[in-house]
Amino acid sequence: MSIPATPKEPFSLRTAAEAIPPVWLVMVSIVSVQTGAGVAKNLFEELPPAAVVWLRLLTSAVLLVLLVRPALRARSRTDWLVVVGYGVALAMMNFLIYQAFARIPLGIAVTIEYLGPLAIAILGSRRRIDLLWAGLAGLGVVALGLESGSMDPLGLLFAVLAAVAWAGYILLSAATGQRFSGASGLAFASVVGVVIMAPAGIAEGGAALLDWRLLLFGLVVGVLSSIVPYTLELNALRRMPPRVFGVLMSLQPAAAAVVGLVLLGELLSLWQWFAVGCVIVASAGSTRTSARERGGRTRDDSPAPPPPPGDRRRG
Repeated sequence: MSIPATPKEPFSLRTAAEAIPPVWLVMVSIVSVQTGAGVAKNLFEELPPAAVVWLRLLTSAVLLVLLVRPALRARSRTDWLVVVGYGVALAMMNFLIYQAFARIPLGIAVTIEYLGPLAIAILGSRRRIDLLWAGLAGLGVVALGLESGSMDPLGLLFAVLAAVAWAGYILLSAATGQRFSGASGLAFASVVGVVIMAPAGIAEGGAALLDWRLLLFGLVVGVLSSIVPYTLELNALRRMPPRVFGVLMSLQPAAAAVVGLVLLGELLSLWQWFAVGCVIVASAGSTRTSARERGGRTRDDSPAPPPPPGDRRRG
């Protein structure tokens, strides 16, 4: 008597993602975010940064609203104020970092921008070890300063402002997550970002926004920078400790530098690579020591709520 075969689970993107180790999902997410930034920078020859930012936000907002279908009812005035602030931070973060991309190398811009979340982590801690990570990050800033004469000072300023905007984005993201379930808060914030960037994006883009090729590239940027990272990171966080996820995300500046080299031909100097390395080590170290401190009170590998998608980060 033959044993009936066990029916196979039908193929889906979810089952395919679950078959991939979570570490690789995070790595692909990182590459996707920075590749989206590289594609966006290539568009600057035909579209100004503000127009590219608007197309990216528009793409991610439409896709998020269709996928999440956030509910408009039963929201307080405070809820809407928080999510509007979140949307403003999202728009400003993207606008500022794209302005930096247009003027300085991708890897340098992302390294400086990464100082925003790193500052949030260090300033919110009372551990002495974080003084070491702060000093290491400061050393990276000094190394960048040694090379600043060869870079556009306005681009460096935009990157610093993007770091401040990212820090604000993180704080407002936490507040939004307490009031909105799942990705509904992010969907609303994306719509707010589209509305805020519309005047500048449409005015600077002009008739070029009617070119279907440029619209297609805008769609690619939105998918690579937002939808793909969010989906992969959400799946990875279900299957890996948050501390590991945080350490892996510290590789963002290095990924940006590599993508800038491969896609844009941006070759960094030895001091610039040293600066990137300092920020990566400082971020990874801060993440790990923070996880150990939490481990003294709760399980370190307990599930954590998913972070915002790639445009936190990021650009």
